[in-house]
Amino acid sequence: MDWLGLVLSLGVILGGAELFTNGVEWVGQGFGLSEGVVGSVLAAIGTALPETVLPLIAVLLGKSAGKEIGVGSILGAPLMLTTLAMFVLGASVLVFSRLGGRQREIRADPSVPRLDLTFFLPMFTLAVVAGVLKVRVVDWVLAPILVVGYGMYVRRHLAQPVDEKLHREAADAVKPLYLRRVARVTAGRTASNPHPPPPWASVAQALVGLGIIVVAARAFVSVATHLSDRFSVPYLAFALLVAPVATELPEIFNASVIWARRGRDTLAVGNVTGALVFQAVFPVSVGLLLTPWRLSGEALVAALVALGAAALLYTTLLVRGRLGAGLLLLQGAIYVAYVAYLVPRL
Repeated sequence: MDWLGLVLSLGVILGGAELFTNGVEWVGQGFGLSEGVVGSVLAAIGTALPETVLPLIAVLLGKSAGKEIGVGSILGAPLMLTTLAMFVLGASVLVFSRLGGRQREIRADPSVPRLDLTFFLPMFTLAVVAGVLKVRVVDWVLAPILVVGYGMYVRRHLAQPVDEKLHREAADAVKPLYLRRVARVTAGRTASNPHPPPPWASVAQALVGLGIIVVAARAFVSVATHLSDRFSVPYLAFALLVAPVATELPEIFNASVIWARRGRDTLAVGNVTGALVFQAVFPVSVGLLLTPWRLSGEALVAALVALGAAALLYTTLLVRGRLGAGLLLLQGAIYVAYVAYLVPRL
């Protein structure tokens, strides 16, 4: 029964994230934001939101077990995004190119993932250093610094010029506003509407999605605690392995894989790398302020692997100017190596 509850709570979390993402993407379209902002900021926030709300709820409501689940979720997300998510993206490109649906080369604008990784690497490095130092004052000072850094990051994306062709492609990739379609069908009208939704409707749907995520995240933490106790698995290890894959990976399939199939590689890559920056700021700030934030053992290794995998991507962008599908497949091998390291220690 616990496993069913885990699956159901995760399903509801992902449904709420889909509502939220769809809402914020329409907010972005309403303000005419660039493809980089849509992919690396707005869509990435939706991708990362479950992994932000989940540790917050875990820490606030889960007592000591919740703190371990929260830290595991916080550290597991960057690990999964830099390795397994990149593998899924690379494999998707190869499969779709073999089927004739797109070219084999990944034609993402390199400035978008390069900017994302330029911010992620130093910010997440500071978080890891704080976890090793174990000085509370450092934790409290670092959290607002990370938030300010994210503001600078968003400003840099906003300052990038808007490519009209890419902006149209980004707009085409956004699904119609869900709640608007439901309202039209309920009123007996056709579901489609050629006009963009009003901003208030987009914001309202995003808030509804956020509320759903919060409620489902509380249920997930409760069930995860019961399962960890039942199988005598450490809370931290359970969260490192289960939470990021269950909450992040479906969103990667829902956004990046679809964009990769359509050949919209800047959106596909930016969705993953932009989620990395978000994860390095807001979930980490939750850990810095609301948990002891002491990194050692499996948690420290997870953080270092995420940094190493991100550094490999960044170096490749600097040297080659692009990301190849072969490199993204290699990122999956890094994830498998970490799982092989972690499982014997459970």
